[in-house]
Amino acid sequence: MFYLMIVVFILGYTAIALEHPLRINKSASALVLAVLMWVVFMFAGDQVLVNASGLHKYLEEVTGGTFASWITHHELLHHLGEISEILFFLLGAMTIVELIDSHEGFRIITDKIKTTKKIKLLWILAILTFFMSAALDNLTTSIVMIALLRKLIANKKDRWFFAGIVIIAANSGGAWSPIGDVTTIMLWIDGHVTTGTIIMKTIVPSLVSMAVPFAILSFMMKGDINRPALPTGSSYINPTTAFERNFIFFLGVGCLLMVPVFKTVTHLPPYLGMLLGLGILWITTEILHKKKNVEHKPMLTVVGILRRVDTSTVLFFLGILLAVAALQSAGHLELLANTLDKYVGNLYVINIIIGVLSAIVDNVPLVAGAMGMYGETFVVDHYFWQMLAYCAGTGGSILIIGSAAGVAVMGMEKIDFIWYLRTITIWALIGYFAGAVTYWLMNTYLYT
Repeated sequence: MFYLMIVVFILGYTAIALEHPLRINKSASALVLAVLMWVVFMFAGDQVLVNASGLHKYLEEVTGGTFASWITHHELLHHLGEISEILFFLLGAMTIVELIDSHEGFRIITDKIKTTKKIKLLWILAILTFFMSAALDNLTTSIVMIALLRKLIANKKDRWFFAGIVIIAANSGGAWSPIGDVTTIMLWIDGHVTTGTIIMKTIVPSLVSMAVPFAILSFMMKGDINRPALPTGSSYINPTTAFERNFIFFLGVGCLLMVPVFKTVTHLPPYLGMLLGLGILWITTEILHKKKNVEHKPMLTVVGILRRVDTSTVLFFLGILLAVAALQSAGHLELLANTLDKYVGNLYVINIIIGVLSAIVDNVPLVAGAMGMYGETFVVDHYFWQMLAYCAGTGGSILIIGSAAGVAVMGMEKIDFIWYLRTITIWALIGYFAGAVTYWLMNTYLYT
């Protein structure tokens, strides 16, 4: 059963990757994969868990059922709690961004980006995404940037390519900030890294991981992008005023920026800060548009916007994260971490491998496994923790489902897994290894 879980995961992962040839939505494949993984885990419980514990007879008497069913239920609830935080965060962020978009608030930015040159637009979007991701986080930033891309680029393939650029830049920008990526947040909260040191030691490698592939692309890209046609004709009436557009834009962005501040001040999970921001915007738009016409009001308030939010993306998140959680509970990821420690040994190489693996399975359990193994071994701000933050954060760009940012973009733009693998993966790999080598050189020759 232990090995059957691996087989099921590979088959489900393949179905997600081959979404377009199979003509089966990836969200459906992810949900089926998640349930099958936990079903196999349940039947494997007697082998994997019960025989390893002397508590099973006692627990069978207490719970009135098998130990396997008890531990499966416990593990499932534990992981579902963590996954729900991500889902509510994603739902809140997507709704806020859609609300700003429905008010045409992003015109404040898009009207200032006049260029149609692909190379110039590449660097504008990359730099903007990189630093926004550090201030917000890579997931929220990706959602905001995709909303911007829809206003800037009409052609689907061109928009997909720049969406890939956004994923790389967002993950690179999130890796060096304590609040930019969930894995860096984990290391920061657990006391393995400090704010000043993680920024100082990883900002340059993170910048390199973004700049190197984009610099190469600059010599290869040619041509211009086509802007989407603006609504014209007497039938189109803009339902918002300039004041409403600007007000909702700044209030919405302010609510997004408030999330890391909320977490720092209250020590509560980030999704609560996101839901607070959504609630503030909800009340504000209800008051702001209470006198609007019936035909315009639904597109300007949260009730109407929620109908437009892509729920399939949320369900895809749920499926893929639950599937990986089953691997974590069954011990596959812990076994992987122990194997790396035993047969590789070199900490730089271990981190690089963890980063590559984080493109296949979720980086959160991989980092959690590493923290469990080395938590008592390395001191605060040891180079292992710093490079782990870099590798786990940027390695997810290698595959589109390797990071929260990638999954969100994939759902919003319906990007094909194989297309990303053929078109973007090579640039993500180049940047990833360039940044890893940069960190190794800096740590070896500059900081010693």
